[in-house]
Amino acid sequence: MKRHVLLFLALGLLAGCQEDVEIARPAALELTPEAAGHYCQMTVLEHDGPKAQIHLTGNPFPFWFTQVRDAVAFMHSPEEPKNIAAIYVNDMDNADSWKEPGFDNWIEAEAAWFVVESKRAGGMGAPETIPFGTEEGAQGFAAANGGRVLRLDDIPVDYVLAPVELSSADQLTHGTSGEAAK
Repeated sequence: MKRHVLLFLALGLLAGCQEDVEIARPAALELTPEAAGHYCQMTVLEHDGPKAQIHLTGNPFPFWFTQVRDAVAFMHSPEEPKNIAAIYVNDMDNADSWKEPGFDNWIEAEAAWFVVESKRAGGMGAPETIPFGTEEGAQGFAAANGGRVLRLDDIPVDYVLAPVELSSADQLTHGTSGEAAK
C-alpha cells in the first residue's frame, strides 16, 4: 500500500512539473493558382475581393475561401470542425485593388477590422465581410461604400449564415479591375 501511495505522489509531482505546451500557430500560406475554394471548389484567384484561409490542427493544408464571409460562416457553422488553429484574411489596407487583393498580405482575422453591410459584393456575389488591418482603413472604406465596422467576434452570425436573397445581391456592386479597395 505504501509503495502505491509513493508511486502516486511521484507521478503527481512529475505531472505538475511539466510545462504547458502551446501548439504553434501555423503561418499563413501564399495564395497560389492551385488554391480552390472550400465550398465552391472553384479557383480562388478567379474571384475578385478579399480571400481567407483557415488552418485546422493536425492538417498541413489550409481551407481556402473565395470570400471572407464564407470563412466566418465556416467558423460559426455547427457542421464544420471546431479545431481551428488559425484564420487569415487579406489585409485590404495593403491590397492593390478589389480585383487583386494580394497573394501574401495576410493578417490574423482576430486582429482585423471588418466592414459588413457595404454595397460591395464578394467574389461569389454575396455580401462580404471586408477585412482591414487598421480601424482607419475600415472606417474610410465604410464611408465610401456604406456599412458598419466591426471586430471578428461582433460580426452577426445571421449576416454570414443567412441565405443571400437575389434582390439584395443584385444591389451589390462588384469592383472593376482598376478600382482600389479603399
